[in-house]
Amino acid sequence: MLTLTANAAQAIRDLTAAAPEPTQSGIRISSQGEGANALTLSLATAPEPADEVVEAEGARVYLDQVAATVLDDKSLDAGADDQGAVSFLVTERPA
Repeated sequence: MLTLTANAAQAIRDLTAAAPEPTQSGIRISSQGEGANALTLSLATAPEPADEVVEAEGARVYLDQVAATVLDDKSLDAGADDQGAVSFLVTERPA
């Protein structure tokens, strides 16, 4: 299952704090088109019916079935640039 770093959890909490339903809001990672060559990340107010839900430190990530399979052994990290723009990075999970 995908894991979240403390930085990623904080970034997700910051992004969803202003959402209409912050207690259920999170980010959703989903596949685009055929296969797992392209994953997209978007804000979501709730999971889709078939989504896998990952929760850590008050942050929620919703994964569609393809994303859940592709990211099963990965970790999600986050950082911000000098202008404060958040970026997410998928890394290998530490052993």
